Amino acid sequence: MKALEFNFEPEKVDTLIQLALQEDIGTGDITTETLIPDNLIVEGTFIAKECGIVAGLPVVEYFFSKLDKNIFYKRWIKEGDSVNKSEPIAAIHGTARTLLSGERIALNFLQRLSGIATLTAQFVDRIKPLKTSIMDTRKTIPGWRYLEKYAVAVGGGVNHRMGLYDQVLVKDNHLDIIKNKLLFDASSHASTIENAVLALRQKIKKGILIEVETRTLGEVADALKAGADIILFDNMDIRQLKEAVTAVNDWKSARNTPLPLTEASGNVTLENVRLVAQTGVDRISAGAITHSAKALDISLEISG
Repeated sequence: MKALEFNFEPEKVDTLIQLALQEDIGTGDITTETLIPDNLIVEGTFIAKECGIVAGLPVVEYFFSKLDKNIFYKRWIKEGDSVNKSEPIAAIHGTARTLLSGERIALNFLQRLSGIATLTAQFVDRIKPLKTSIMDTRKTIPGWRYLEKYAVAVGGGVNHRMGLYDQVLVKDNHLDIIKNKLLFDASSHASTIENAVLALRQKIKKGILIEVETRTLGEVADALKAGADIILFDNMDIRQLKEAVTAVNDWKSARNTPLPLTEASGNVTLENVRLVAQTGVDRISAGAITHSAKALDISLEISG
């Protein structure tokens, strides 16, 4: 995989690093501080124990710089590069105490993020050369969202909304509550989806995208009438997805209106992702690339 440049913003992980330090080191590393002199200098090498995509190198560098400003860190590969088993990834030079005390936290960051990047890259590779994007979701470990979405981007995926605050997504539960608990003007003959989108357009800031989750072709038609910017096809099978994409394309042809983006979601796996992409959807959101990613096996080997 070709290495790219990724915009890592260190200040966004300061809180997470502090929590990790408090959790793991706390009042001090008893073993290391008792056995190892404070002025002993050593070198460590991060080594891949399996093949994958490396993500998190700037996180590791920033983490160690918080422990000791005199740490020397050198990357042997670039962020987003593929790595082979037994291949060195980066070297770190500093006090033995710093390397020993920070080893596990650094590896936790590097292994977790590399695992997400690796799985994302596998999804992306499965649908080439189709133009469908692989996107993440909000199914992330609390506190880790920024880093996990960063790793998705490193792996070649595309970030969906960061949280509830930066894009509208009208989900099935919203629609069910609106339909069953809230009263709209029945004389308008508008659907629940149309009423929801209209209410949003009247109240939210201009420029905020509105995405609507649909479960049936009838709801897809309602989302088209409502003028949704993105239509999410939730848990539809391949036949339904093809019909939904056709409905969107036909709507544009008949009315010469702006075409909403289409997105498939629900039970997307490495085994079926290509079939989903071949239906013609613009985007596929897959929670698995974050919530089910296996950590990439990486070690830190320290020498004198």
